[in-house]
Amino acid sequence: MIEETIDSIQEFILQPVLLWVFLVVFLTLTCNYVARRLLQTLEKQTRLSNSLWDDALVRSVRRPAAWLIWVIGFSWAAEILADGTDSTLGQLVDPVRFIAVIGLLAYFLSQFIAEAEKAFIESGADVTTANALGKLLRVSVFITAGLSVLQTLGVSISGVLAFGGIGGIAVGFAAKDLLANFFGGLMIYMDRPFAVGDWVRSPDRDIEGTVEQIGWRLTQIRTFDQRPLYVPNSVFATISLENPSRMRNRRINETIGLRYDDAEKLQVIIDDVRNMLSEHPDIDTGRTLIVNLDSFADSSLEFFIYAFTKTVNWIEYHQVKERVMLEVIRIVEGHGAEFAFPTRTLHVSHAESGPQVES
Repeated sequence: MIEETIDSIQEFILQPVLLWVFLVVFLTLTCNYVARRLLQTLEKQTRLSNSLWDDALVRSVRRPAAWLIWVIGFSWAAEILADGTDSTLGQLVDPVRFIAVIGLLAYFLSQFIAEAEKAFIESGADVTTANALGKLLRVSVFITAGLSVLQTLGVSISGVLAFGGIGGIAVGFAAKDLLANFFGGLMIYMDRPFAVGDWVRSPDRDIEGTVEQIGWRLTQIRTFDQRPLYVPNSVFATISLENPSRMRNRRINETIGLRYDDAEKLQVIIDDVRNMLSEHPDIDTGRTLIVNLDSFADSSLEFFIYAFTKTVNWIEYHQVKERVMLEVIRIVEGHGAEFAFPTRTLHVSHAESGPQVES
């Protein structure tokens, strides 16, 4: 009994079909090893070049290429096995292989788009534009791959598209907020009121901070106290939004009060302050520059400074403003004048019945 079993096993193993399957598997292993070594060598060579495309191509093709070799090898072995054993397995090989190849092709294109997106951002391209194009291309790849798979499985694409037109109405009512956020994100990518890294704020809502990420549904903003703020994209279609990151200058708008006792020196002081600002290296003289007497206040003669700095950086702006204000102090003190502060005058009247004090 044992000898018969051993003979049956030996007879099965020595069949030509299994030998061919063994050779195909061995060839697949060899091709996989050669391809892996070749891609490793290519990756080392592409690191020496300045091109973005070859690096992205090699990094994205490594894993899909290895899986593609296995898919082709095993499908070939399955065909040989099905032909040698008269099995119905051969009917499944072609559609399964086609679906696997389409999936790997979509995976490769998705990886290539992601690598190219990173390369563009690292080379200085606009982050928002790169992210938007990457997402649109990946969605297009997956939709195309899905339709190809459905057609291979015998599903009518025209029927799917027709169902999509009818079902889109129901989906639109059920997910109107999601669609509103999606189209809100699309409008942000097209109109570009802000980009990743911009400082934005809204006078209508309590929104202020630096944009960290623009998604299809939410925009992530980091507030100045380092809290993450997630804003639905549809909100930006209904609010006013400021983008201080795109300002050309920062404004200095200060009112300065001098004593009424220094009225005779006021004109000279105003002229000197105006000349100081006109010659200041950090003040943009191409913008509006005003230094004029403004009002007769209760306790002071007030003149105002209206000028714009060349820098838009928040920290540098305050440094420039500090230097300007200190220079104003030196001008005022240099003319022997003093800054005003709130005062009260007491009038003393003497009546027949005795002295009385009124304030």
